Amino acid sequence: MSVRPWIVDDDLWVLIEPLLPPWPQKAPGPKPVDDRLCLQGILYVLYNDVSWQLLPLELGFGSGQTCWCRLGRWQEAGVFDKLHHILLAELHAAAALDWTRACVDAPHSREKRGEATGPSPVDRGKTGSKHHLICDGKGTPFKVITTAANVNDVTQALALVDGIPPVAGKPGRPRRRPDALLGDKGYDSNPNRGELRRRRIRPVISRKGAPNIKGLGKLRYVVEQTFSLLHHFKRLAVRWDRRLDLHDAFVSLACGLICWRRLKKARS
Repeated sequence: MSVRPWIVDDDLWVLIEPLLPPWPQKAPGPKPVDDRLCLQGILYVLYNDVSWQLLPLELGFGSGQTCWCRLGRWQEAGVFDKLHHILLAELHAAAALDWTRACVDAPHSREKRGEATGPSPVDRGKTGSKHHLICDGKGTPFKVITTAANVNDVTQALALVDGIPPVAGKPGRPRRRPDALLGDKGYDSNPNRGELRRRRIRPVISRKGAPNIKGLGKLRYVVEQTFSLLHHFKRLAVRWDRRLDLHDAFVSLACGLICWRRLKKARS
């Protein structure tokens, strides 16, 4: 990783720039800060978890308020989700996705305030939230859902599966279904198993009160690895954003960056 990972390289900017909504030609006020500089300011906050007010002006990325407004504007336009989907398609075209299985998990993340919060059942009832993640067999993130900490993992299993976007990149119909879904005992549910089979997905989920499926942990370690990558972005390790849409913008951007690194590795 670069010493300054918030600097956007030319190849990544080529993918992002066409997705950004244009500014009105006759917009009032001074000329807006360059989009690329604003994105680098957003990435600086994502990586370092500084408050918007403390974004250093000497970096030349504009003020924290400017970057904050740009983040909301781009999230409303769906920029970060589109980037994530484009990179998934590129990975699929490079045969760098493992569709033989998908893994789900939802460890608790620290939460200070805002939407989608609730009493954590594992942290003395403190207000919190958590990320629910589904990834492919290599740990590439497909979808992340943010909920209150007291939302049971099992309730989000089908939402994660159905949230996998159609991934193009190869001849034929875009793919969006893994062959199997791997989960721990927190996802034990006979109705969910039936729904997965109806979607032609084989459930590989340990049952409560029974020994874990042999070898399941060796296959599911990738989802824990992906959570480690996500929470390497300090803004996601401790959520400070009161607005859920801005937090989700950071999550989608982080997923896109993880995919971008894997794509560069696949191409090298």
